[in-house]
Amino acid sequence: MLKIGLTGNIGSGKSLVCQLFEKLGTPVFYADIEAKKILDSDALRGVLISTFGEEIEDITTNRIDRKKLAAIVFNNKSELNKLNALIHPELRNEFKRWSSTHNQFSYVIQEAAILFENGFTDLFDKIIVVSAPQATRLERVMQRDKSNQEDVLARMNNQWSDERKEKAADYIINNSGSELLLPQIVHLHKLFSTNK
Repeated sequence: MLKIGLTGNIGSGKSLVCQLFEKLGTPVFYADIEAKKILDSDALRGVLISTFGEEIEDITTNRIDRKKLAAIVFNNKSELNKLNALIHPELRNEFKRWSSTHNQFSYVIQEAAILFENGFTDLFDKIIVVSAPQATRLERVMQRDKSNQEDVLARMNNQWSDERKEKAADYIINNSGSELLLPQIVHLHKLFSTNK
């Protein structure tokens, strides 16, 4: 079974691409969703509070207030590194466990926004980058998240550039609107399905 990493910068359309792969029958592990589950786990809550301060806890729900935590980490690289050091080992283990339950498939995909940045590349046989121009991505994210430009750009600045990701990728899916998505995905699906 091939393990495929799928990444791309914020607003590139990774989720849409993954949904299309799922429609073709491919299992997809969504790293961001799994990271949120880990972030919400009772086992990690105490460590997060002692690391980042009591103000990140929402006392009405006994959960981590993700917006308060994000305000701390997305504007401070060393704080972001601390958070990643807590979450990423757990995420890596969860992906290994999850993939072992999908051996009957010719390939599986892990979708992760910061796959290269976190050094996860060793988990994968091939890596796909979903690419779109920054202006397009900025507009998409501002509309999707109802965020302002400054906040979105701060998140973008924590990711490798498109050019750097594309150079490190095995395959690139163009989601700028200049090419149809489905034919690109079907081509890769056929390629991975025959490469058992």
